[in-house]
Amino acid sequence: MCKAVILGTGSCLPERTLTNAELEQMVETSDQWITSRTGIKTRRISGAGEYNYRLAAGAGRKALDNAGLTAAELDMIIVATLSPQKIMPSTACFVQAELGADNAFAYDINAACTGFTYGLDLASKYIASQPEMKVLVIGSETLSTRVDWEDRNTCVLFGDGAGAAVLGSRDDGRGIFGSKLRSDGRLWNLLHMDGPESQNPALQPEDWQGALIRMNGSDIFKHAVRAMSGVVNDLLEQQGLSVADVDLIIPHQANIRILRKLQSRLDVPDEKLFVNVDKYGNTSAASIPIALDEANQQGRIKENDVVLLCTFGAGLTWASLLMRW
Repeated sequence: MCKAVILGTGSCLPERTLTNAELEQMVETSDQWITSRTGIKTRRISGAGEYNYRLAAGAGRKALDNAGLTAAELDMIIVATLSPQKIMPSTACFVQAELGADNAFAYDINAACTGFTYGLDLASKYIASQPEMKVLVIGSETLSTRVDWEDRNTCVLFGDGAGAAVLGSRDDGRGIFGSKLRSDGRLWNLLHMDGPESQNPALQPEDWQGALIRMNGSDIFKHAVRAMSGVVNDLLEQQGLSVADVDLIIPHQANIRILRKLQSRLDVPDEKLFVNVDKYGNTSAASIPIALDEANQQGRIKENDVVLLCTFGAGLTWASLLMRW
């Protein structure tokens, strides 16, 4: 039976690095405060011309090169983002044009930080029914356009960037073989962002504060750890596996305290947990694909390794996914 397999990965990051020392000059904070609470030392911030779709296309181009494919061979492009280039058309359509992927259809999905994992699951379903398909899945964000730079509780967390994976099919046992996707819309208010100001006064929210990220950090922390550990254990049990059978876990890079708490709950040794939150901060939908590409480029993933992705985001949404590399 054919499974969807990742053929290549890529990532694209803005040139500018924003350090904690620079943030000390912008808001009431310190390197010690940021590092102790988040583990983040630097994050990338887009400059002139480094639009969401250009980062996404850059990551996609590298993933295609890594897979040995051309844009003309793509059948589908999915972009996961909560900071789209425009409300319409989709960022994926901009990426299609930028890459010259004339034979692909394209659309966006928004599951916040969970978006890329949702996208992989979606692509795997297409490929299961049409094994000849080649699908490009991208997570791309310019969160610097949506951060309140006067709110020290959120502005220190987020960064910009994009990561991508090209998927095709194989019949040798490798590929995506399990996933668990979850959401709970009742808890939307813990992490959310308003849209542009309504031009219909009757539909203007009473507490509209601009299209900026708002978060209840302490509640998100508790839900994130509980949800991710739960969905990982559920998936492993479903597949008849344990953490010992997994070669590498790539979690959403939210902050180091969430990652260490998750590590403790799952009893994961350091060498099996991929962490790069210190360099890039929380890049939402781009977080896992950037980490996946780094792990791939660093040789942390070898053929036939079992790789586990797990993530949590606004919605609330969360997910886990297993693949044999």
